[in-house]
Amino acid sequence: MMINNKQPNKGFTLIELMVAISIFIVVMTISMSSIIGVFDANRKSRSLKTVLNNLNLAVESMSKEMRFGKNYHCGSGTVTEPKNCSSGGDALISFLSSDNLQIVYKLNGTTIEKSIDGGNTYIAVTAPEIVIDNLVFYSKGVDSSDTLQPKVIVKIKSHAGTTGKGRSDFTLQTLISQRALDI
Repeated sequence: MMINNKQPNKGFTLIELMVAISIFIVVMTISMSSIIGVFDANRKSRSLKTVLNNLNLAVESMSKEMRFGKNYHCGSGTVTEPKNCSSGGDALISFLSSDNLQIVYKLNGTTIEKSIDGGNTYIAVTAPEIVIDNLVFYSKGVDSSDTLQPKVIVKIKSHAGTTGKGRSDFTLQTLISQRALDI
């Protein structure tokens, strides 16, 4: 009977160990960059969702009030007198609400503001995270001399986030028609 006295090599050589560690470091670096990318995408998605929900609420509130309102006034001048602004639009609209309040919406800097006292005091309608780049109201059919049903088009250009990959630009447009017949 012959006994083998050779012991099997149970250790790794230094080169094999360095190769294994190098491969592990490369795999972990790629994995971590993917995880960081997923976290960035999630953060951008959450901020965009928050911004769009807030803007949706603001536009929905404006639309409802305008739909039940009357005597739309678009642009400068006496806000209680009906006035069309169909050609160039304006960043201010006023109307008489169903509660007989003179409501004014306007763009102030990067925020949409609302007044319920005819333009004396304003409160912000949009959150500070939303940056409104442009707000334009177009009204048509407001004059009593025409036969058109009064309507207002609202166009909002906005963005959320900072410049670069984190910035999301969007444009929102809606048509609001006066609910009461203009006969």
